[in-house]
Amino acid sequence: MRPALVLHYAWFAVRALGVLRPRVGPVFGVEGRAVALTVDDGPHPEWTPPLLDLLARHDIRATFFLIGDRVRERPDLARRIAGAGHLLGNHSMTHPHPFAALGAAGLEAEVGGTQEAIQKATGVLPEVFRAPSGNWSPAVLRAAARHGLTPVDWAVNPSDWRRPGTGHIARVLSRTRPGRIMLCHDGGGDRSQTVAALAQALPRLLARGLTFATPEVRPRVRT
Repeated sequence: MRPALVLHYAWFAVRALGVLRPRVGPVFGVEGRAVALTVDDGPHPEWTPPLLDLLARHDIRATFFLIGDRVRERPDLARRIAGAGHLLGNHSMTHPHPFAALGAAGLEAEVGGTQEAIQKATGVLPEVFRAPSGNWSPAVLRAAARHGLTPVDWAVNPSDWRRPGTGHIARVLSRTRPGRIMLCHDGGGDRSQTVAALAQALPRLLARGLTFATPEVRPRVRT
């Protein structure tokens, strides 16, 4: 089995075990009684605004992993996300599959191009990166490191992108334990279930005494 494929499946095991902060590779969790909400694949003109409104009502700061092409299409939404105080993350330029199969030049175009697009739209240079579909490999990690980006994964995945039903998404998110990073989506399709589920889950998490944090950004060390 190829080393990149071995590493890809190893991260699935790490997610299942709930390892929070490995010394190398992606970040999987946060400290203390906090949880982290991460939102992928936006910005989207239909689903990002109501999600931002919901987060504002509950005074929750999230991490938005943005796709470069969509930032170019809607720089106003990227600016709104940044203006609301959320952490901006790099989620590649076009969300190709499988991401780890790209060569060095392709990875650089996807990661570096998104850095430029987000900075141009918002004035903010992202410090965190998530590989599309969590498709990590040594080459992907090196590409992120070249831009001083902290790789971030997740530990709680309701598979909201499949549209499994509002109730299912809400139940999975509501059971999130302290220290876990949650994965949701505001782009890539109809995300009405995600927004409705978060409207149920966020108050439940807050009622449990949990706080919301963003993943820790490691010191920038370009390679």
